[in-house]
Amino acid sequence: MNPVSKRIANLSPSATMAMNQATKDLKAKGVDVINLSVGEPDFNTPDHIKAAGMKAIEENVSFYPPAPGFPELRKAIANKFKRENNLDYKPEEIVVSVGAKNSLANVLLCLIDPDDEVIIPTPYWVTYAELVKLAEGTNVFIRGAIGNDFKVTAKQIEEAITPKTKALLLCSPSNPSGSFYSKEELAEIAAVLERNPRVFVVTDEIYEHINFVGKHESIGQFESIRDRVVIINGVSKAYAMTGWRIGYSASPEWLAKACIKLQGQLITGATTNAQIAAIEALNGDQSCVREMLVAFKRRKKLIIDLLKDIPGLELSVPEGAFYVFPKIDSYFGKSYKGRTIHSSNDFCMYLLEEAHIGTVPGEAFGEPTCFRISFATSDDKIIEAMKRLKDALARLN
Repeated sequence: MNPVSKRIANLSPSATMAMNQATKDLKAKGVDVINLSVGEPDFNTPDHIKAAGMKAIEENVSFYPPAPGFPELRKAIANKFKRENNLDYKPEEIVVSVGAKNSLANVLLCLIDPDDEVIIPTPYWVTYAELVKLAEGTNVFIRGAIGNDFKVTAKQIEEAITPKTKALLLCSPSNPSGSFYSKEELAEIAAVLERNPRVFVVTDEIYEHINFVGKHESIGQFESIRDRVVIINGVSKAYAMTGWRIGYSASPEWLAKACIKLQGQLITGATTNAQIAAIEALNGDQSCVREMLVAFKRRKKLIIDLLKDIPGLELSVPEGAFYVFPKIDSYFGKSYKGRTIHSSNDFCMYLLEEAHIGTVPGEAFGEPTCFRISFATSDDKIIEAMKRLKDALARLN
């Protein structure tokens, strides 16, 4: 008998990490696999940010950090909120963690009690539902339709609220769909929250700077619900710093203090030299962010144009992040060499084994009729991967 705790036994492994590993395993066998499964920019961390991290090591910034993060970094984050989002946060309301995933876990574990309900629009990032389960809360899913770019409406949210609802989890720009909530849409959601004063909103804005429509909009801008907004962000996506593992939350000070208490017991604090690098990322030259966005815009157009040429796929054009989330149920029931596609899991395994493309099935995101493609890779790899995809799908009948 396996003595692992029920808490962990009930937890699902990360589907994105699993597919990424399956792709790497195939590559290790010498197979030419194109990995479009992982949500990671293919750029190197900009030189000025790396230099700051290396300087911190050379200067022996290597002792235990403060649990909530270095004061200089919390101040840099507060300044970023004011400069870029016109939001007023004190450094005391900010907690630096080991990646945005850690920040989100802290917040949910400090906010959610057993049986509290958390509303999650689908499709959702794979970790949201699992962290709610870890906090012993109850997931309440509401479906975003492809015809509305996978976004949910304020009406859907209001209809899902019950006396047990504790929080709403938003993500904009979205992983996996790339959808983006406008200021008008967020204002309607904020009005719902005004009418439901016990409900918090946790907004994941990690893809803020990978935005194809212009100005980022945060639900934190609505003063009427300011004391119930928690913003999750980090430096991983905008600055190509995924491996540095620096995320942060901005929340009411009482919740920030709770997160600091939890973090002090779990991790002590985020890595010292990575924090110093993050200070440089936020305070330093921002041209690297703009340059990467130009590349992502070009790649988005390229992959959308190529996908439109493949029969049987229904598309929603992403307005942010670096993913496409095509609808693929027209291929369900089709076969090749005795292998039948019954689900997006089958679909993605078929692509991995027959076309040597790593993608992620929609089941992981709460939308089993779709699959996720990351275009955070080179133009040449996108072109070759879409050729392989088109050829593999043409073989199904």
